[in-house]
Amino acid sequence: MMYRVISSCVLVALLQGVAQADLVDDVKSRGQLVVGTNADAPPFGFQNKDKTISGYDVDMAALVAKKLGVKFVVQNLDPADRINLLRTKKVDMIASTFTKTVERERQVDFSVGYFVSGQKVLARKGRFTDLGSLGSGTIGVARGTTSESQFKHLFPKAMLVSMDDTHTALTFLQNGKVDGVTADEPALAGLQAKMPNRDQYEISVFSLSTEAFGMAVRKGETRFLKLINEALVESEQNGEAARIFNRWFGPETQTPLIRIFRITGS
Repeated sequence: MMYRVISSCVLVALLQGVAQADLVDDVKSRGQLVVGTNADAPPFGFQNKDKTISGYDVDMAALVAKKLGVKFVVQNLDPADRINLLRTKKVDMIASTFTKTVERERQVDFSVGYFVSGQKVLARKGRFTDLGSLGSGTIGVARGTTSESQFKHLFPKAMLVSMDDTHTALTFLQNGKVDGVTADEPALAGLQAKMPNRDQYEISVFSLSTEAFGMAVRKGETRFLKLINEALVESEQNGEAARIFNRWFGPETQTPLIRIFRITGS
């Protein structure tokens, strides 16, 4: 009886090992890695005139493709559909300002954090002076994001308008239909930089939360996740991660930020 139990456990382990190896082997055999990202979140992701997508998330995800030795394919996605795209195998991984949360970790597996940011609010200058003042305004937010859930948690009685994406929320702000837009600070900075009247607006000094972005894969893809983490940590060690950050957030860019994090294996 004991022999059968041990054999069964070994068999399960072997089968799991095969299942975990499937995605890495499949990606290598087809010669391309399909990554889902948001083309409406500059400078993390934005669409070029030739319909290609560029940005910080794209460059960081490209490190994984390089590690695998395959071509890189980027697929635009709706932030609210990120987990579903993984589950239905429409993409191999997600690199799309995807905040690591306990709830999401029940549904997908996350890499180590590759960006740390704070959730803030973009509004007309002087409209919101502190965190408490947000409860008196109407705030726009992208549906299905942690910015949406965090705001609801902090201000359950406030007026929150959920929209398809942050760009739509920004249009509402400019048209006076909402008082502010909440999202991660870099995304807000990227959107403000393109506003014709950007000097009339400001990003809040205060933060609603501090968040770490991770790349997401389907549950159980242990081998693939290990490879992703190795690629990210190696990029920190060889300086490529810092170079990518400066490309999109350096002092000469439209969204200058100070790099307050390092990518580590823990």
